Parts: sequence; structure tokens; C-alpha cells
Amino acid sequence: MANQIHPTAVVDPGAELGDDIEIGPYSVIQAGVKLGDGCRLQNHVTIAGPTEVGSGNEFFPYASIGQRSQDLKYEGEPTYLEIGDGNAFREFCTVNRGTAPESYTIIGSHGNFLAYSHIAHDCIVGDHVIFSNNGTLAGHVTVEDYAIMGGLTAVHQFCRIGAHAITGGCSKIVQDVPPFMVADGNPGKVRAINSVGLKRRGFSEEKVAAIKHAHRVLYREKRNYRDAVEVLREEEDRFPEVDHLIDFVAASERGIS
Repeated sequence: MANQIHPTAVVDPGAELGDDIEIGPYSVIQAGVKLGDGCRLQNHVTIAGPTEVGSGNEFFPYASIGQRSQDLKYEGEPTYLEIGDGNAFREFCTVNRGTAPESYTIIGSHGNFLAYSHIAHDCIVGDHVIFSNNGTLAGHVTVEDYAIMGGLTAVHQFCRIGAHAITGGCSKIVQDVPPFMVADGNPGKVRAINSVGLKRRGFSEEKVAAIKHAHRVLYREKRNYRDAVEVLREEEDRFPEVDHLIDFVAASERGIS
């Protein structure tokens, strides 16, 4: 289908548009932007480049996507933003490009980023994530698949949020949140496993029990997390999810919440 571009929208000739795209009133698409098929920009949306956006993404009013890094070290070098398919960026969302020359901010597919969410420079965000209102990432944060950010959660630079983890509203995350966990508070601390979320996503009772056991070893048996990792590694017949949890914790540089 032909693209529908409102007369008040400004599309730079250096932008590349796919098919069946809607660009609403007063939106601005700058040079260096590539929009995939079926994207929808409601009104007053700004997308700066270099930014590559996949297919079927929807941008709500006043979203500002692909602007330059807010890092004071940024000196105007070419940096990039990549966005996958089927995401929703609600009102006033902001996403920045990388900082160092040729660096990337990367967002996966099928995410739901609610109003005022912010993704800073050099972040890597996976698939099927949910950022509740005002979910905020500092630079160089990694968020794995199916993670959920509670409203007003703020994540310190270089932290990681593991797959299927969830943060409580108004949490301050200053260390890594391992996969499958619930973190809450200021500073955020792991309180339990995300058992409700895991069941909703079809995890078997056996897998949930195995993750709960791993949580107990990591948090309840009064070991430091490095020793706890070694205890878990020695156990046999582990589920792949527990292996992922072990590897995530072992790779932590900031420590775990």
C-alpha cells in the first residue's frame, strides 16, 4: 500500500521509507532514518538518524527517537540506533543513539514502552519487554528478553536486568537483577523469584521449582554469590534456564541485587 504522509509532516529526502507507512501531523523524519514497512507515527513524533527501524512499529505523540547521546563525552561522531519489529513507543518516550564512534543502541522486537520511558545511549534491550511509565535506563544498560520494568524504575549505568525479571515500582537499581527474579526497593533488592510471571509464560512446575532452588542457594544460604555459583555448577541435570541464571550471575561486574 502507498504511504500516507500528512501535509504538515517533514520528511527529509535523505530518509528511506518502506511501504504502508503512516506519518501523522507535525512529525519529523530526519536524514539517515530508515523506516520499515507498516510503521505508524501518530503526531508530533521525531525520529533522528542514523536510525534503522524495523516493520510494524507504532510511535505515539511526542516520542523522540534516535536523538544524539546525552553523554557529555559525545562529540558528534557517527553513532547509531537499531530497533526491531512490532514495538510500541508511547507518549514522550525517548531513545538515544550510542556515544563512542560507530557505537549502537539496540532495541529488539515486540516491546511495549509506556509513557515517558527513557533508553539512554549504548543500551541493549531484548524482545518482548515491558517498560511501565517512566521506566528509565542510564547508559550501557542491558535488559534481556521478557523483562518487565515497574513504573518509575531507574537503572544505574552498566547494570543488567535478566530475562523474565521484574522490578517493583519506584525501584532504584544499582546492581544486576538476575533472570527470573523480583527486585524492589531503594536500592533495589531481590525479594523472590517471579513465580507468577513464569507460570503465565508457561514454565513448568519443575522449572519453577528448579529456579526457586537456585534462588535459595544464591540468597538464603549465606554464601557470597561467587561461591553460590560454584555450588550450583556442581549440581547435575540442570534445566537450561538455571544454566542461564548461573552464567548471568557469574558474569556480573557490579554484583547482584
